[in-house]
Amino acid sequence: MKWLFKWLFRLLLLAVVLIVILLLSLNSILRVYVEHRIRAQTGMDAEIGKFSVGLIEPAVTIQNFKLYNPPDFGGTPFLDIREIHVEYDRAALAKRQLHLTLLRFNLAELDIVKNEAGRTNIFSLGVTLPSKKSGGGKGAAAFKKQTGFEFQSVDVLNVSVGTAKFIDLKDQRNNRTQKIGLENCVMKNVKSQADLAGLAVLIALRGGDFFGSLVNLPRYGTN
Repeated sequence: MKWLFKWLFRLLLLAVVLIVILLLSLNSILRVYVEHRIRAQTGMDAEIGKFSVGLIEPAVTIQNFKLYNPPDFGGTPFLDIREIHVEYDRAALAKRQLHLTLLRFNLAELDIVKNEAGRTNIFSLGVTLPSKKSGGGKGAAAFKKQTGFEFQSVDVLNVSVGTAKFIDLKDQRNNRTQKIGLENCVMKNVKSQADLAGLAVLIALRGGDFFGSLVNLPRYGTN
C-alpha cells in the first residue's frame, strides 16, 4: 500500500503547485483564463469559486476550487478543495524558483474513480515532484521541465482532509465513502514527497481499511 499513498499525496501536492505556478506566472489574471489554462495543462475542467492575489503581500488565496475528471472517467468530480492559501518568496520566484513560506491546503473531498475500462483516475495526472530531499535527481528535472520552475521547499504546510470516495463506474455496488476528518495537520520544511510520509501514515490510520482495499486497483486498465 506504500506506493499508493506516495502517489496519492504526490498527486495532491502537485495539483496545488500547478495551480500556484499558473497564478504566479501571470501579472494580470482572470478567473476564466486560469480555468482554461488548467484545462490545457491537465485535460480536466476546473471551477474556481473565488481567488485573490495580494497586491502588497506575496500571497494567493483560492476558495471553492473544483477539478473534474476527463470524459473517459465520466466527467465526475476529482478534487473539491475548500481553500488553497499560498504565501511565497517573491525574490525566489523572480529567479524561477518555487519557495513557499506557507501553503494551507484544505481538501474537502477526493474522489477516486475507476472507469468502465478498469483504469483509475489517480494515475492520469502525469506531473512529477522531486523525489529526493536534496531537490536533485530525475524528479526535480522533470518538475522543472513541466513547469518552468525549480522547486525549492514549503516552509510550513498546513493540511486538512475531509472525505474520500471510491466510485466504480462499471459496478456501483463497489462505491464507498470514508470520512478522514483531518484538521490542520502542520508539517515544516517540506522538500520532497518523502517528507509527506508522516501525513500518509496519519491519513491511513484515519481511513481504516478504505485505502488498503484499493491497493490492487489497476493503473492502466484491464487489457
